[in-house]
Amino acid sequence: MSTEIDRFFAGLPEASRGRLPTTPAGLIAFRFVTDDGPAGTWFVTLDGGRARVDRHGHDPDCLVEMRPETFERLVAGADHSVAMLFRGVVSVEGDLPLFLVFRRLLPIHADSGATEPTADVLPGVEHDGVGSHDTTSIFYGNMFMISSRNGDVVTEPVTPLGLFFFDTRFLSTWRLSLDGEHLTELSIDDVRSFELKFALVPGQPTHYVDATTSILRHRSVGETFEEEITLFNYGAEPVRYTVRLDVGADFAEVQDIRDGLRREREVTTTIDDSSLRLHYHRHTLHRETVVCASAPAHVDERGFTFAVSVDPHDTWTVRLRVLTLVRDLHRRDLRERLRSSTHRSRAEAGREIDDIVAGVPELRADHGPLAEAYRRSVLDLAALYYQGLNYRDRLPATGLPWSMTLLGRESLVSSLQVLPFLPHRAVSTLRILALSQGARIDPFRGEQPGRIVQESRYGESAAFADTPDATDFSAADTTPLFVILLDEYERWTGDAELVRRYEFEVRAAIAWLDDYADAAGGGYVWSTRRQRRAGPVNESWRNSVQAICFRDGRLATFPQAICEIQGYAYDARLRAARMARLFWNDPAYADRLERDAAALRERFDRDFWLPERGCYALALQADGQRVDALASNVGHLLWSGIVAPERAERLVGHLLGPALFSGWGVRTLASTEEQFNPLGHHTGAIWPADNSLIVWGLRRYGFRQEAARIALALLEAGQHFQGALPPYFAGYDRAVTRVPVPHHFTDSPYAPSAGAPLLLLRALLGLEPHDDHLAIDAGVPEEMGQIELLDIRGRWGYADALGRGRPFR
Repeated sequence: MSTEIDRFFAGLPEASRGRLPTTPAGLIAFRFVTDDGPAGTWFVTLDGGRARVDRHGHDPDCLVEMRPETFERLVAGADHSVAMLFRGVVSVEGDLPLFLVFRRLLPIHADSGATEPTADVLPGVEHDGVGSHDTTSIFYGNMFMISSRNGDVVTEPVTPLGLFFFDTRFLSTWRLSLDGEHLTELSIDDVRSFELKFALVPGQPTHYVDATTSILRHRSVGETFEEEITLFNYGAEPVRYTVRLDVGADFAEVQDIRDGLRREREVTTTIDDSSLRLHYHRHTLHRETVVCASAPAHVDERGFTFAVSVDPHDTWTVRLRVLTLVRDLHRRDLRERLRSSTHRSRAEAGREIDDIVAGVPELRADHGPLAEAYRRSVLDLAALYYQGLNYRDRLPATGLPWSMTLLGRESLVSSLQVLPFLPHRAVSTLRILALSQGARIDPFRGEQPGRIVQESRYGESAAFADTPDATDFSAADTTPLFVILLDEYERWTGDAELVRRYEFEVRAAIAWLDDYADAAGGGYVWSTRRQRRAGPVNESWRNSVQAICFRDGRLATFPQAICEIQGYAYDARLRAARMARLFWNDPAYADRLERDAAALRERFDRDFWLPERGCYALALQADGQRVDALASNVGHLLWSGIVAPERAERLVGHLLGPALFSGWGVRTLASTEEQFNPLGHHTGAIWPADNSLIVWGLRRYGFRQEAARIALALLEAGQHFQGALPPYFAGYDRAVTRVPVPHHFTDSPYAPSAGAPLLLLRALLGLEPHDDHLAIDAGVPEEMGQIELLDIRGRWGYADALGRGRPFR
């Protein structure tokens, strides 16, 4: 054992003072190995916010095994614990969250950039013409399959089709043919979010009338991907067919596909006991796809060939099973030894989704678009979870295909949106974000003590630190939103124990706002420039290159104090003050936070107000210059409450004016601005999640009619997306386009958009928790008729809400 390692462990008891939360607690064993065998073990007990260290122990809750030099890199800050796990240089058995809590004890300074030269990626590859309307998808956890409408996957490197798991494409080819003919769909049955059936015939649609042979593909995803293919012979004579299944895997990362990037990977194949295995290695990282068939087949390196004979009015069936393997240090699948990786069958998953759907309040609505959006949103949100490695609970997933993982901002926003309906989503979000909270100063990842993570990915780039995606902190708004969600959750549920449990994390988050967020001075939260492979971004939800701009089209310089984040910081301080006074018995801290919030509100109004435009600036530059573009962000200021009451009416006039309001919703950027583009993600498109927060803010300031107008427009837009609002759609004026214009291949479902109708419903009914009862102040427009929401759970038990549509005065 090296002297450096011994010294580190010996100093842990003293180093742990004030650096650990009280939960989770348990015993971790660190076992070090070399080529010559074991090299020593240290035992660390985490309990009550302190660490105890021993050289002997037994029955650890978490066993961590690695080489001494690997641990030395971790302690030195040259590597990251989660990236090490994904790369396969560390093995963890048992309770992984304990290992993640332990990282808080590592020395504070780190630089965990690439462990080797970044693998080459080829930029500028154009996406093909495939859009989400041309595809079908199923998902379970963070495994999902996207295919063409006949069930086939035939793809190029940047086509988002295939079987994905752990942010990696494990099948890029999955093509079925009959005597060399491709198949055409007759019908598609969406059985469940994780199950799908295709009715097919060989050849072209003109063959339908005379077809005596048909095929049923019944597929599902769970811990594995499975597909049952049944061939029906309705003819009077026996038939013989050659059934061919082409199989391939490119092991591309979902982020590269999204960004139009391509990396050359050498994939090898082996044939083993009638199974086809496809392998990809990069040093210690090993990904493997294993395809097995239940029927005899000739297996070659490109797939399976079945010689099939079917008697008249008989069938032939083959069951295919696909395993997606992610190997660790000992060549085991990474999930095998983790208690946090709880396996669920598809039947259990189905019952779990049914239980979630059955537990939401019952909606009775005259307005059909609202009823349909509510049903679809609840179903999508109930399914948008995955079993991560980081915690026992299922974690909130964000969207399919690009965001089937933990995104901090999106999880926080969607949890806020759905609190009256799905409060457990907030619990899952708070737990994983508390567990992942920043503890080191690591410029590569944007990590700082107290900061809340934005993104956690499992792919190759994350494992080798080609990108910081294993644990990426490049968001300036997640930290205040974490505090806001915890307080709002308690206001709804009365769960004081959760507030007490996360006192440590909330204080750390507020300390981040005070000590690290104000990088340029002035008392604001500043967004710095983050360089990603697809280009530079800022640290707000409007993170595309042109998003933070002046009215004349100039781009703001970095760092930027973006307006709505200051509102979030204001709200977070007030909410933390409430929690400190009511639950932490610290009135002095509460008083200080309230003074800080009041000072921020006064300072913000002075520095951001644009009297000539009658609105707040989109952002400040470090030189104090106001970024004067008119954008939807000002609606978030109403939600946070930072707006001076005398300013509110002018902001509302902008939000509902023709430059921002398209008739389908509020655009991200006003049509009067030079950078405006109705197709621009953050320079003119309409985001339902953005609009839902605007509606909530309008209700906070008493603008019922205006809130209802935006809510009604969004719900009407949702009719054109089968009730499932996309992340964003084009910001064309409603008078120009009679239907909202969709974007090319966005996430669907997408949690913040699925949450939007639920927050709109809350706003329409004026639902607000007040002490131990639910206040109801409905503002329903006449054309929506009557709305009843029954059995709304909260600290009051159960309550019903009624809103009748009336003309606004």
